[in-house]
Amino acid sequence: MVYKAEKIVPYESNDSPKHIQIEQMFDEIAGQYDFLNHTLSIGLDKYWRKKGILALKSFAPKILLDVATGTGDLALDAYRLLKPEKILGIDISEKMMAIGREKAAKAGLSGIIDFEWQDCTCLQLDSDTFDAAIVAFGIRNFENLDKGLQEIYRVLRPGGMLMILELSSPEHFPMKQGYRIYSNLIPKIGQWASHSKEAYKYLPKSISAFPQNAEMAAILEKNGFSETQFRKLTGGICSRYLARKEKTTN
Repeated sequence: MVYKAEKIVPYESNDSPKHIQIEQMFDEIAGQYDFLNHTLSIGLDKYWRKKGILALKSFAPKILLDVATGTGDLALDAYRLLKPEKILGIDISEKMMAIGREKAAKAGLSGIIDFEWQDCTCLQLDSDTFDAAIVAFGIRNFENLDKGLQEIYRVLRPGGMLMILELSSPEHFPMKQGYRIYSNLIPKIGQWASHSKEAYKYLPKSISAFPQNAEMAAILEKNGFSETQFRKLTGGICSRYLARKEKTTN
């Protein structure tokens, strides 16, 4: 199945596949990404990441996979809050991960948090390896959502957990109206700060096109996950999803 979000690309005049365009976009804005991420969310991204990570605390995962890790903020938060033995952050943007490696080294976590270039639709990782997988604000960039979820499912251990944070469109007054106005300002703010008009035109388009809440939960279940749940955060500006890989039966 082809989802609407898979057709949304940063550079509409470019015929390159979506994953190539996403890699190019994030390489282009890597230096300004953290500043803009915190600014455009008014600092709420830090709160959302904390809420997402703490949802895994009772499961006490020891080996974590951070998919679409970007500059590594979620991986760093996961270490601080969960103290796992190992975190592998994967992404297709080497320039984003270079910043993540610097952060991990500064925190004294090199060797505990590692970074690798990986295509999430074709992971070069062993099956049944990770206790939990985490994705923050990156899953809507997948070129093939089903394949990406199936690969995450494959590399999770039986009983392993998946936690996703993704931006979403509020459905009710006054957040709905306020968000609509704000989303029209995002491209202008992003272009001013990053000099990339395409990246921040892509952001609101990709959010509105991505499957949200019950629809996304159903997609997770279609791809093998169970015990799926979602929770709206900050009036629906962000959504958190939790799902489990089935445990093996004797």
